[in-house]
Amino acid sequence: MRIKSIIFGATGMVGEGVLLHTLDHPDVGSVLVVGRRPCGIVHNKLKEVIYNDFFNFTSIKEQLKGYNACFFCLGTSSLGMKEKDYYQVTYELTLQAASVLSELNPDMTFCYVSGAGTDSSEKGRLMWARVKGKTENQLLTFPFKAAYLFRPGFMQPVKGQKNPNRLFKMMGYIYPLFKLLFPNAGCKLQDLASAMIICSKVGYTKHILENKDIDFLAGTDIRSSS
Repeated sequence: MRIKSIIFGATGMVGEGVLLHTLDHPDVGSVLVVGRRPCGIVHNKLKEVIYNDFFNFTSIKEQLKGYNACFFCLGTSSLGMKEKDYYQVTYELTLQAASVLSELNPDMTFCYVSGAGTDSSEKGRLMWARVKGKTENQLLTFPFKAAYLFRPGFMQPVKGQKNPNRLFKMMGYIYPLFKLLFPNAGCKLQDLASAMIICSKVGYTKHILENKDIDFLAGTDIRSSS
């Protein structure tokens, strides 16, 4: 199966890394990036839709049809945010996109980048973890072919990225030592992308994927080490 993917969040660190690896992957036939500004990448597989209102996709619905995967990498830090605002940009925005995409593309696999420590019970002390957990739980109710929720920790940026998180960029230099000492605390960003591609192609036994699941799936992908 050739993957036709929509990517949200391609101008952020995670989305940019996923986009770069996805464009280079032979199993991906085309990629549509939906964002508020251009991603700055030119590629024969790539199309872009520049759009500002992520709470109403009515005017671009036709452009979102015909895709069988979505890699949803859009997100923001909760630092300094009130719960109401974080809830809006994390829960409400994500579900608005999922609602439209599940209606237009019922055969789509939806891959959502959440985070290590996300709270599925929605009752924990950490605000961001509760909101992420509520978002994950709701995504599993949508009528997609499948939904997979990825919980990476520390991520090593993809080579050639322009928008890596500063801390992650510095930590990237010591990633081999970090991974040796804390094998389940992080992953390579390109391995996250590989895991998304594999889930979209053949599925996986779990719907919530931790770092060890990402590592396992990437290890089955001949492109993950390229």
